[in-house]
Amino acid sequence: MHSRNHWGGSFELSTDNLAEASGGHHDNSHAGEWDRAALLDHGGGHSQQQRFDLDETLQSWVLERAAEKKKKKYVDFGCIMVSHKALKWIIGSILVAFCVIALPIIISKSLPKHHSRTTSPDNYTIALHKALLFFNAQKSGILPKSNGIPWRKNSGLNDGNDTDVKGGLVGGYYDAGDNIKFHFPMAYAMTMLSWSVLEYKQKYMAVDEYEHARDLIKWGADYLLLTFNSSATKINKIYAQVGGGLNGSTTPDDHYCWQRPEDMTYERSTITIFKGPDLAGEMAAALASASIVFQDDITYSTTLIKGATTLFAFARDSGKRSTYSHGDPNIQPYYNSTGYYDEYMWGAAWLYYATGNSSYISLATNPSIPKNAKAFRMIPDFSVLSWNNKLPAAMLLLTRFRMFLNPGYPYEDMLKMYHNVTSLTMCSYLHQFNVFNFTKGGLIQLNHGKPQDLQFVANAAFLASLFADYMESAGVPGWYCGPNYFPISVLKAFATSQIDYIMGKNPMNMSYIVGYGNKFPRHVHHRGASTPNDNTHYSCTGGWKWRDSPNGNPNNITGAMVGGPDRFDQFHDSRSNYNFTEPTMAGNAGLVAALISLTNNIGSGIDKNTIFSKVPPLGPQNPPPPPPWKP
Repeated sequence: MHSRNHWGGSFELSTDNLAEASGGHHDNSHAGEWDRAALLDHGGGHSQQQRFDLDETLQSWVLERAAEKKKKKYVDFGCIMVSHKALKWIIGSILVAFCVIALPIIISKSLPKHHSRTTSPDNYTIALHKALLFFNAQKSGILPKSNGIPWRKNSGLNDGNDTDVKGGLVGGYYDAGDNIKFHFPMAYAMTMLSWSVLEYKQKYMAVDEYEHARDLIKWGADYLLLTFNSSATKINKIYAQVGGGLNGSTTPDDHYCWQRPEDMTYERSTITIFKGPDLAGEMAAALASASIVFQDDITYSTTLIKGATTLFAFARDSGKRSTYSHGDPNIQPYYNSTGYYDEYMWGAAWLYYATGNSSYISLATNPSIPKNAKAFRMIPDFSVLSWNNKLPAAMLLLTRFRMFLNPGYPYEDMLKMYHNVTSLTMCSYLHQFNVFNFTKGGLIQLNHGKPQDLQFVANAAFLASLFADYMESAGVPGWYCGPNYFPISVLKAFATSQIDYIMGKNPMNMSYIVGYGNKFPRHVHHRGASTPNDNTHYSCTGGWKWRDSPNGNPNNITGAMVGGPDRFDQFHDSRSNYNFTEPTMAGNAGLVAALISLTNNIGSGIDKNTIFSKVPPLGPQNPPPPPPWKP
């Protein structure tokens, strides 16, 4: 069998043909060895014309073989001799290697650097970078050199000196434009940040914010661990707040005074609670979710889980079931809690994911929890996620369990209900169902036209975007609102429309995120941002001139999302009107979560598995058999 000759004929040389060409002489003992002289002029009896009648292919073969007889020339390098032909090959190979390998490298190094358009950050990523910086600006305690906010320094170093905590309650975050540390919304903000990191870890890594986000979560979690006896298994008190201010008070406090945190000299009391399932449940959720974020650090993660279980035991104590803010004038006017069964569902879900302990999922799906939380009454306000209402988030978190793990009995009935309510919550956000009003500029009015709407809008955008990503990851193209079917793109469109509004696509052409875009609030209601960083100590009332100044803030609090416009899309950039210009921890946490869900650097995928890493395998479970028939 012979190789194919693409130009026709066989590559095999026939000795018969050669013999015929040489006048019939053929020596079988040397079939493969040919006398070239004989081939060219065999026996002397053939004419010159006969020689030229040889097949041209044969002639070329013969002449090529004849050329090999020429004497090879060598080059003497002293220690080695190399033939001319080999030397040419060596030099040629070096030149080829240079052209193929070295030359392109040299050229590429000399060319100016250009970033690929496909890796350029989108607007949501740019806004995300800024929104995370807000948390750096809100840090209390001894700040690391890498904090990145030049006008912020160490502060609150005497916080908690009136407690039994060794070293006091140093650290944590200031809540808003004042210098109070409200632990309830602080814990909620940490839970939201952890949730967003667990869902979108790859996105955070792609935009180089993963470690930054973890640092912010750890800063908050470390502080929360100080607010109760985290080494114990049973506690009877929690420190709920540091600082405060009474309405109408003329005594120096966090509301009467206008000072940077670094200048505070007035007394800052610690508020202690002995009842409060809402605060304890939210703190448990914060530590439990953070424990999953930090599961690569086994020691720290275990510490967080232990603290979470201790707090949740406090929350479930039947003798401590009263809202944490009840009757306290330092809390109730600002962060009043209206119930705690939503925190039971929320905290239990996070503890189940953090520990795999089935008692927590049993509690989260116990019919008494949604009943007491009024989860199935379809009250519009209960579909609005906030620091006070975790129901829509808790039910979405548990819907995730059903969508991806499908645990079946005994959880299926309740999980299906949560899934249905979650679907209806998403329907309520759509304009055509008229559950909520929208401004002419397109902003949903989740607080019925009251001030500071943006924090609720950002939360709703996050939930809608996340639920859409759940469905996409599960291979579900859409969901039903009654008889109407909607593709998941409708939810993404809602989320993007609301976040785009916040980022400047609104009738005011105003970005409500400080530092994003060309037009943003310059008179943010914020003590630190409005007071010059000029190494001058301003007293409690000495800072009032900066509060009342018509000039813009000397320090931009980058990334802060302000309260937002009114129901007519109008915004007043006034430092004295906190409803328009004050940012909050809770608001920015929702904004960060929404922004990371909408970035498109690596697609829209979520991390399906990390959040379930502690959930044990779920074997097939069947409902109990019916009782025996009795006649």
